[in-house]
Amino acid sequence: MFMTILAIDQGTTGTTTVLYNKEGRILKKAYREFTQIYPKPGWVEHDPLEIWNTVVETVNEVSSAYPDKILALGLTNQRETTVIWDKKTSLPVYNAIVWQCRRTASICDSLREHQDMVKQKTGLPLDAYFSATKIMWILKNIPDLNISDLLFGTIDTWLIWKLTNGNVHATDYTNASRTMLYNIFSKNWDSELLSLFEVPEHILPDVKNSCADFGYIETIPALKGTRVSGVAGDQQAALFGQTCFYPGEIKNTYGTGCFIMMNTGDKPFLSKQGLITTLAVNELGHPCFALEGSIFIGGAVIQWLRDELGLVQKASDSEQIAVSVADNNGVYIVPAFVGLGAPHWDMQARGIIAGLTRGSNKKHLVRAALESMAYQSADVVNIMESESEIPIKELKVDGGAVANNFLMQFQSDILNKTILRPIVIESTSLGAAMLAGLNCSFWKNTAELKKTKTIDTSFTPHMETNLRQKLLSGWQHAVRQAKTR
Repeated sequence: MFMTILAIDQGTTGTTTVLYNKEGRILKKAYREFTQIYPKPGWVEHDPLEIWNTVVETVNEVSSAYPDKILALGLTNQRETTVIWDKKTSLPVYNAIVWQCRRTASICDSLREHQDMVKQKTGLPLDAYFSATKIMWILKNIPDLNISDLLFGTIDTWLIWKLTNGNVHATDYTNASRTMLYNIFSKNWDSELLSLFEVPEHILPDVKNSCADFGYIETIPALKGTRVSGVAGDQQAALFGQTCFYPGEIKNTYGTGCFIMMNTGDKPFLSKQGLITTLAVNELGHPCFALEGSIFIGGAVIQWLRDELGLVQKASDSEQIAVSVADNNGVYIVPAFVGLGAPHWDMQARGIIAGLTRGSNKKHLVRAALESMAYQSADVVNIMESESEIPIKELKVDGGAVANNFLMQFQSDILNKTILRPIVIESTSLGAAMLAGLNCSFWKNTAELKKTKTIDTSFTPHMETNLRQKLLSGWQHAVRQAKTR
């Protein structure tokens, strides 16, 4: 009997809902953007109810194509973004505070003496990126809250609550591991962390495996009675969607930012060079450890060239412009528009263009912008390989920017590793579908999932060692100029 799996990918700028068949191919897809709210410089918010509406709209659009053929739902989400709502009314008490939001940086600074303890328990640096200080801010700054009626969730938890009509308040291990409240070693909400961030335990969700039952859908008639049977944060879902089930397997998602994650299995590595230790998903759908490097500005640098400088008409033009010159002519762009993420974690760093001469032109700038994604990614991948002592043979890639052949070849050259680009580059929603499908036996096992993954193109390195070292040296010099510490 023909059946399908539905996946909701709730991202930072929009919601994508995708219907997959058993071969892992896309049958239908729908997308809706939603409003980005910037109340003050450095503050970023979303309206949780608007997010919910985009979910309903995209689910209805996609499910109408194959009525009564959807076996289960998988859910993946922007991580760390924080929602607090009243459990009696199911209404948010404040807008969602987005992972990008820097409003709680001063709270982190005031707690700096506890940063070693935080990292030892959570694998995370003490930073405004994560959920704990966002919860703290809402509880302290929104008046007239009845704490006993409140619930907290990252976006997955909020959507599960809405989908199940308030019957399920739950998250999975991967999302819990991004809150800065969850002990990733003992697998529990940590009382010392709850005390430090002044978060009452009763507002926190239950934590389940990523491949588990999260209740039945009640609020969208077209899916009424369908199980939510797979949940993971977006980067962990992409890792699973890339079939990186075993230690040493690694992927990079090239989107607005670049997010590199490496499965390290049962062995956690607490990085000394700016990487995050987090929870991912193994071949059984259970939690395993991973190393992650978050690069804040990836594809967004090309959007900047288009929207702010007018150097390209559309992002896809960047490839042809880049290959029209022989090299970068010594020009480097360090796109630290919102500071530098891994491995530097310098929030005060700002973007620079280095190496300009009278002969520099717009083509060199476009090429340098593309190259910046590869350089930043190489910095993280090389540290992962060094700290884990696991040899990396190849890097699996996904995300919109991987359609750029110049970028992929340059990434291979500068890393001196093979790059594998799949036919289906939407690994995030595919990973959510795979988790849901495994749980409901749509797919029998991960061996069957591996068969659905078809490589479109392999990029192998051709660059000479001396040139690679020269380019990396120029990049590192430019980064030092951008940093404040």
